Amino acid sequence: MDKTLKLRAALLSCLLLLALVAIWHVATQTIAAGDEGLDPEYAMLMGLSAESEKSGGFPTPAEFGASALGHLASPFYDNGPNDKGIGIQLMHSLWRVGSGFLLAMIVAIPLGFLVGMSPLLYQTLNPFIQVLKPISPLAWMPIALYTIKDSTISAIFVIFICSIWPMLVNTAFGVAAVRKDWLDVARTLEVNPLRKAFRVVLPAAAPTIITGMRISMGIAWLVIVAAEMLVGGTGIGYFVWNEWNNLSLNNVIFAVLMIGLIGMLLDLMFAQLQRKVTYVE
Repeated sequence: MDKTLKLRAALLSCLLLLALVAIWHVATQTIAAGDEGLDPEYAMLMGLSAESEKSGGFPTPAEFGASALGHLASPFYDNGPNDKGIGIQLMHSLWRVGSGFLLAMIVAIPLGFLVGMSPLLYQTLNPFIQVLKPISPLAWMPIALYTIKDSTISAIFVIFICSIWPMLVNTAFGVAAVRKDWLDVARTLEVNPLRKAFRVVLPAAAPTIITGMRISMGIAWLVIVAAEMLVGGTGIGYFVWNEWNNLSLNNVIFAVLMIGLIGMLLDLMFAQLQRKVTYVE
């Protein structure tokens, strides 16, 4: 039954995709027909002139497919600062996200353990967490650029500051929610605190910790695009902004699709990890 359900869902997803592509095709054909009567000067101003090599208006599915195949055929070319393949841009973004996320893990998970196991520490740090957690990560960017004076490290700092809170809160919650009778058994057996943390608390809190990491990764990947638009240089966010300045909607749409696909793969990776550490009582 489960396999049948998955097969039906996959079939419906394919039909929905075909319907969306058909709507896209009809819409772009209608726009193209409407553009025929535009004033040439206005069309040129809007990037819709026939002579323009950068943009022919909103692309049709066929035009987009040809452009996407061109990007995928040579994803790692490097023709200078403003002309790099999509693979290079994604590698820069993933490196920044991975660096900031790893730093957040190093800080958030141990601190979350301490907060979850100590009601006093929780009450002490909770006001700071509640004040800092809702601040938009991009609000930190001007401060980071002024103090750090390096765009790459500033972007990593933004990833760090946006990734730390979901991991910290979920780790503290998971540790605090460990069943009391398990802790009582460990106390009865006189298990030392370090062994108790790794053999009792960590396995019990692991699903919640992974959930926090999954949320943090989603936020980090969301934020890096906007951060790279601000700092420039390299990365998928800079690629989107640069192609928009070039009036290349084909490339912008392709980059948006790649952002979504990479985000989905990262989420699936953490979902798989979460299934491996989840246990049935």
